[in-house]
Amino acid sequence: MEALNENEKFCVPPGGESGQKIRLSGLDKNELEGLMETLGEKKFRAGQVFSWLYTKNAVSFDEMSDIKKELRQKLNECAIITDVKIKTKQISTDGTLKYLLEYKDGNTAECVLMRFDNRANLTACVSSQIGCAMGCKFCATGQRGIIRNLEPYEILEQILTIQRDTGLKVTNVVFMGQGEPFNNYKNMMRAIELINSCLTIGIRRITVSTCGIVPKIYDVSNEDLVPTLAISLHAPNSELRAQIMPVEKRYNIEELKKALKFYTEKTGKRVTLEYVLIGKLTDTKECAAELAHFMKDLKCNVNLIPYNPVEIKNDGNFKDSTLPVFKKPDKKDIMKFKYILEASGKKVTVRLERGADIDAACGQLKGKVEG
Repeated sequence: MEALNENEKFCVPPGGESGQKIRLSGLDKNELEGLMETLGEKKFRAGQVFSWLYTKNAVSFDEMSDIKKELRQKLNECAIITDVKIKTKQISTDGTLKYLLEYKDGNTAECVLMRFDNRANLTACVSSQIGCAMGCKFCATGQRGIIRNLEPYEILEQILTIQRDTGLKVTNVVFMGQGEPFNNYKNMMRAIELINSCLTIGIRRITVSTCGIVPKIYDVSNEDLVPTLAISLHAPNSELRAQIMPVEKRYNIEELKKALKFYTEKTGKRVTLEYVLIGKLTDTKECAAELAHFMKDLKCNVNLIPYNPVEIKNDGNFKDSTLPVFKKPDKKDIMKFKYILEASGKKVTVRLERGADIDAACGQLKGKVEG
């Protein structure tokens, strides 16, 4: 494990040389033990604080009732639990919650809690970056551009904020919010370690969605903690994919397929191909047949995503200059597409739309307050 993170220099007793308080959120058990030693406390106190931070979702030191008063006073003087704030919270008619979180530098990012009536799972959709550099034409986040990477604790805090606010235990995490996780690889992997060890969420319940940063697919295949991969494919061939996803020009669909085969063979895991159905563009019978051919020798499932409307700037990058504004697919075209894929023997699901009325559905996250 690496040495203490940016907080290390603040791990000083009250009245020490640094006047800045240490943030406890994002510290693991070893780091908390180091802090307890610095404060002249026994190591077992770290376990108590750890439990209050990550199991009991404490929002103040006063809540930590099994910790002696003197230590709580020390912590109040030299530490804070978090520096992340809820800027806005929206509740969808389907029960989906969307949070706009403000970080210490004033930047904001969104996270979403998805609940399903017939499932016990509570899934947190988290962001890995503020904005995104990938520029996918159908995605609101991509229209914003990239601002910065999120730190590991800033990713972890999205889940903790949801748990503190709702009193519920998140069971699944998907890196499907703002940003391209593999463009923030080191911080993403550290966040996964924290989610796994601090929040006790199993690695099989953590999914990372990438648009296809090929070298990082090879890298993640060799990690000790390997998340499930979801691949934002969204088109069955290179020509169409390049029109809607600029990443295709750097890592083409055939390179991507080779990397996915390496991942499945190395890890034994199945990948999920995410495919956005854009009306009269990617939802045709021809596209379905091509996609079926592409995936026939790949260990995968398919998740079809009906396009969610966002404000798109048509910049003339499309081959057909008369291409209309992107639109939702017809239900009959969705079912026809699904039927063709199922004939290939793969498991095919249509993603249940959640939170569209509060712009919390796939591709709608902007990460800012609309004026």
